[in-house]
Amino acid sequence: MTTTTADRRMIKFAMSAPYLGREEEQALALAWKENADQEARNRIATAHMRLVVSMAGKFRAFGLPLADLVQEGYIGLLEAAARFEPDRQVRFSTYATWWIRASIQDYVLRNWSIVRGGTSSAQKALFFNLRRLRARLARGDTHLTSEAVHREIAAALGVSTADVRTMDARLSSSDVSLQAPLSGGDADGADRIAFLASDAPLPDEQAEGSIDGERRRDWLRSALGQLNEREMKIIRARRLAETSATLEELGVMLGISKERVRQIENRALEKLKVLLVSKTPEFAYA
Repeated sequence: MTTTTADRRMIKFAMSAPYLGREEEQALALAWKENADQEARNRIATAHMRLVVSMAGKFRAFGLPLADLVQEGYIGLLEAAARFEPDRQVRFSTYATWWIRASIQDYVLRNWSIVRGGTSSAQKALFFNLRRLRARLARGDTHLTSEAVHREIAAALGVSTADVRTMDARLSSSDVSLQAPLSGGDADGADRIAFLASDAPLPDEQAEGSIDGERRRDWLRSALGQLNEREMKIIRARRLAETSATLEELGVMLGISKERVRQIENRALEKLKVLLVSKTPEFAYA
């Protein structure tokens, strides 16, 4: 990726920012922490812009603009400045490094691909380390197969070999829009989406299913109408309710034993089957 004029100006500005000595950095951090001195915070952030640019440059291989990477890193830098505890006697650059890297990594994960991935810490580690580990393994043993490399990386990062294989495939190819036109053969400039097979029923199958479904519902309503009141209560509570009642619960409600409830339920189901089969033989095999 080429460096634009704007990128060069940004880098020049970052590199020209004065360094802060430990005592001066400590004094500025205390001024910000204790007195909410915005100027002190800004001086700390400006002095560490070279750190942001340096870390942003490590992520340029993902094809995102350097200016955007630096901007995201600067957000992480400001977050570090807001959270920094000067009493811990740690240099700000040591503390800020984690926040800058985390902010840039989140930006890369959000924008590298339209397909969201790498949401867990293990997946993030795989995303950002797979290429480096694969290159190191290839240098160490040029005879390793792809499967062996995947196993080594999986063991190193604590993920499954399938995850490594999937991430490797994603990093090896770019996103392709389904609205992108195809060329050659019988494509005739049609979008890719036009050639995706659909699992949905065909229109005539949908119409047939709707008609048959309504017919079966009518048959079932008619059959249910032939049950007596007690049979209907039991079938509704046991078979048609969202939460099925137990035999014991129905026995208490109807004042009979749960075994008697079971007998009435079986008799009602057999009656429904006979009535439905009389309408259509297909129910005999359901």
